[in-house]
Parts: sequence; structure tokens; C-alpha cells
Amino acid sequence: MPEKVKTLLAIDIGNTNTVVGLFRNAKLAQSWRITTVRERTSDEHGVLVKNLLSLSGFEKLKVHGIAISCVVPPLLPSIKKMSVKYFQCEPFVVQPGIKTGMPILYEHPQEVGADRIVNSVAGFQEYGGPCIVIDLGTATTFDAVSKKGQYLGGIISPGILISSEALFQRAAKLPRVEIREPEEVIGRNTVSAIQSGIFYGYLGLIEKIIDVMQTELGGNAVTVATGGLAGLIASRTEKIKHVDPDLILKGLYILNEMNRA
Repeated sequence: MPEKVKTLLAIDIGNTNTVVGLFRNAKLAQSWRITTVRERTSDEHGVLVKNLLSLSGFEKLKVHGIAISCVVPPLLPSIKKMSVKYFQCEPFVVQPGIKTGMPILYEHPQEVGADRIVNSVAGFQEYGGPCIVIDLGTATTFDAVSKKGQYLGGIISPGILISSEALFQRAAKLPRVEIREPEEVIGRNTVSAIQSGIFYGYLGLIEKIIDVMQTELGGNAVTVATGGLAGLIASRTEKIKHVDPDLILKGLYILNEMNRA
């Protein structure tokens, strides 16, 4: 008799994007990235997620569970209601008090964003410790996990996109540009000059922060980057050893299994 396939929808609600992943047993079968819209209703979320599944050939699939991490509090009730109404699932939500298997050594553990805990749990389980997890999202965050699997804390800096947007809004004559590596460091026109400043500025920020974190962690921490711009930055530095765009989805699967057992 064939083994029954268990399915899980993992949903990470970020400030800019929401990532949805479909797990079949422990394997990530498909993932989607959509814009986070704070005004979106539970019905709109339900139709959107149902359509994503249908367009990928999963329209008849039974969803057995839903796991959620959310850093946009007003959207959490909408996603929870969608889970029950459209998938008949009471969702697992990453929040203070859940089992993580990871001691949180922050001064105020409840202040740590759900996404940072999920990334850290996945980073440690996938790559071991000590490790540094860099998430290039709306904010650029760095999280440190000890060799014993303890969450030590981290660093939060403005993300590449919001920093760039601040530049464009405050400097009226500067155009919006594509975030990419320019052909030369020294820009020969305004667009390439901005691109160079943004790209190499953030590359320098990331490399310096990794260096000082490595010193505090003993110099042998595994580095893993995730988030939309992780591949772009990691392509130009040897200080990032792994790029894992699905890290937070893997973490949601791990935590759901841990808390449903």
C-alpha cells in the first residue's frame, strides 16, 4: 500500500513580500512569492492561494496543515481565517511560547521577529553551528546561532531596497535604478554611479558585519544568506558560503513538525 502523502502550506508574511510553500511530506514541492498587501481580506487571500495551487497542478490536493510566520500583525487574522475557511485547517503560528528547540538568549526574547527565529532554526538544522544567517529582505538582518544551537542575537540594518528608495525620494534629480552590479566600480554616468554605490556599499556592509560577527563567534561560523537579493550579493563575496532562498519555508516545516508532535 503506498505511503500517504501529508501536505503542508508554509506561509511567511513579510513586510514587502509573502512567500508560500507547498510541502509534500518533507519535500518542498513548489513555492510562490507575492506582494504583501495589508488591506487584503481573508477571501482575497483564499482565492489567491487556491489559484496558485490550481495553476501549478495542485487543484485537487488536500492540505493537511498550515504553518505561518508573520511580521505584519494586521494581516495575521486574515491569514488565520483563510486557513480555516478555505482549507479547513487550524494553522500553526510562530509566536512566543512555541517549541523551537533553540534557547533564545536575547534580553527580551519576545522582541525577536518570527522570521528571524524561523531562519535561525532552519539555518542551524540545515548547516550546523555556529552559523550566521543573513536575510536580505525589507531589512537586512544578521542572526547568530552558537555551536550548541542557541540563538545569540544579531544585527538589523535598513534593507537595500528601502535605503535606495529613501535616496530617490530625498534627492529629486536622482533617478530610480535597477539594483545590480555595475560593470565598473567607478561610475561614468549617474545611473551606474548610483548602482555602484548601492551594490558595493551593501557588499561592504555585509562583509564587514560578517567579519566582526565571526570574531565574536570564534571565526568558524557557517554563513548562509536568504531573501530576494541574496544571490546577487553572494555572487561577489566568498564570505557567504551558502545561498538558500527557501530557508524560511524549511524552518516553518521544521517548527510545525516539532509543535504538532
